[in-house]
Amino acid sequence: MGSKKQHTYKVQAEGVDIEVRYGGLKGDYFSLTDMARYRNAENAGFVIQNWMRNRNVIRFLGLWERLNNPNFNYLEFEAIEKEAGVNSFVLTPKRWTESTQAIGIVTKAGRYANTLAHQDIAMEFASWLSPEFKLYLFTDYKRLKTEENSRLSLGWNLNRELSKINYRIHTDSIKENLMPKDISRTAQSYIYATEADVLNVALFGQTAKMWRDNHPDADGNIRDYATLSQLIVLVNLESMNSELIKLGISRAERAIRLNAMAIYQMNKLSEDDINNRLSCLGNTPSLLS
Repeated sequence: MGSKKQHTYKVQAEGVDIEVRYGGLKGDYFSLTDMARYRNAENAGFVIQNWMRNRNVIRFLGLWERLNNPNFNYLEFEAIEKEAGVNSFVLTPKRWTESTQAIGIVTKAGRYANTLAHQDIAMEFASWLSPEFKLYLFTDYKRLKTEENSRLSLGWNLNRELSKINYRIHTDSIKENLMPKDISRTAQSYIYATEADVLNVALFGQTAKMWRDNHPDADGNIRDYATLSQLIVLVNLESMNSELIKLGISRAERAIRLNAMAIYQMNKLSEDDINNRLSCLGNTPSLLS
């Protein structure tokens, strides 16, 4: 899950509030501690340990790690699996993660101790707690993800349109400062495409043609597949390049400056930041404020 501050939100199931941490493409992480309070509000940790005593649960956790974790410690897993089922067997989330280098379950110590698990594992735990509990949990989670995806889609489209507007400013700057008089349309197109690729290389590390060659079946161009972060930075790069062109800066020098700017801004801007921003803006997201 990384050390970076995570985007978190709450889902509800049977009157229980459950923390969920956004995990990006790898999947979200649910608080097993919060979920366990559905069964025992005072001793949630014991509920999780009781679930992890089951041999089938151990096998499920091991299989998940095999599929998702290249650093999983198979030898330690096999030792734990052999112990499972014995009356004296006890397995805590902390022992599991430290012994096997597991990533599907994450423990947080301290005053606000918490055990979180990848959504695949969390849903398995929910089924063990109660089929009804799992259904309510999944229904509320699906609702929130649908709302989140709607906000992100609106934000992406907004920035795509803003990028198109800036593209006109960019091309006008090229026409007024770089385009020789009385040249053919073919030559004009070449100049526009070359300048567009200055931005593409600065931001994406490749030209439009290189991207098309690597994605022959893609429906659209390199910018159609850009992330929200990349679109925001692209808008800034177009404005900057327009000003650099007016100042008479050479293409080679502009490429260096624009690449440095892209790297700096991408490092400062994260998808989690955008998610939080869009979440705060509710149903009327705007990245212009």
